[in-house]
Amino acid sequence: MPLRTRWIVLHHQTRSKLQRFAHRERDAATRLRYQIVLHADGGYGKSAIARMLGCCRQTVDRIIRRYMELGEAGLVDRREDNGERRVDTRYLSTLKWILTGSPRDFLYRRPTWTHSLLIEVAAQYTGVRISRRTMGRVLRELKVRRGRPKPLAPCPWPRKRRQAVVAAVKRLIENLPPGEAAVWEDEADVDLNPRIGPDYMLPGTQRTVMTPGQNVKRYLAGALDARSDRVMWVKGDRKNSGLFIAMLAKLLEAYPKAKVIHVICDNYVIHSSRQTRLWLAEHGSRIRLHFLPPYCPDDNRIERKVWREMHANVTINHRCQTIEALMKEVTWWLTSFNRRQQKAKAA
Repeated sequence: MPLRTRWIVLHHQTRSKLQRFAHRERDAATRLRYQIVLHADGGYGKSAIARMLGCCRQTVDRIIRRYMELGEAGLVDRREDNGERRVDTRYLSTLKWILTGSPRDFLYRRPTWTHSLLIEVAAQYTGVRISRRTMGRVLRELKVRRGRPKPLAPCPWPRKRRQAVVAAVKRLIENLPPGEAAVWEDEADVDLNPRIGPDYMLPGTQRTVMTPGQNVKRYLAGALDARSDRVMWVKGDRKNSGLFIAMLAKLLEAYPKAKVIHVICDNYVIHSSRQTRLWLAEHGSRIRLHFLPPYCPDDNRIERKVWREMHANVTINHRCQTIEALMKEVTWWLTSFNRRQQKAKAA
């Protein structure tokens, strides 16, 4: 690249000093100002400097002009002259507190937060009003993400009773005798109509997911081994007692030497139906059912470790045109899950 007229001429001692400061400076904006001056001393044009450093031509003009007027003092961040910082520790803690609730908690009808609404509510409690751009920067600083809430239903049990049941299940798994087995059991729905979930998209574009129209469903009953995290499953066209019984029968085959198979499941009706009780009385002498509190999916390990990941990796935004193709993808993912768990245990 041909060299042009040097915009700035530095003494060799000054140049070495600026190079040391640029190398040690941690603030990216300040380091950029030093690099602009050094490149200008190297004889590069302003447009070339802007391209090399990834900034705009106006920034290069401004920094060179400031250096020529003020010297090295012109490279210092002048925001310190703005006065006391408006977004201080008190503002950040107040914003965190606001984000623990919803706009309705602050007498607004809107159910979700926006930058403008956060600015308004924060100004009421701190007396400080910032711009939307600053609010975006503050939210990034607090690592606030825009995600999808998780739906929950209230557990009808008292808190102490729920905690006692969950603690008893954990003790059972921790103190499981060598001749017994324990599994987390649950069912999952697989819909041909895809679940819609977030995905990365280019600016100005939106992905489309073609839905087959008429929905077709299949069901899985799964059991996650509490020791090895190996998952077993059975498929069915209906989510009924027959599906659960098929899962129990598979457990008897999978653990032929286990004296007792502890099955930890939720309170869904098929787990305690008359058909299930009759089958257990005839064939399930080695099976013990342990029921978790109702409406507490996070307490069931298979729900968190298997089904949630299966939907994220297979059923969300899927493009399968038939339920058979979708179930083939589900089976492949579950098989891969077992291989990953086996490798993790071996390591």
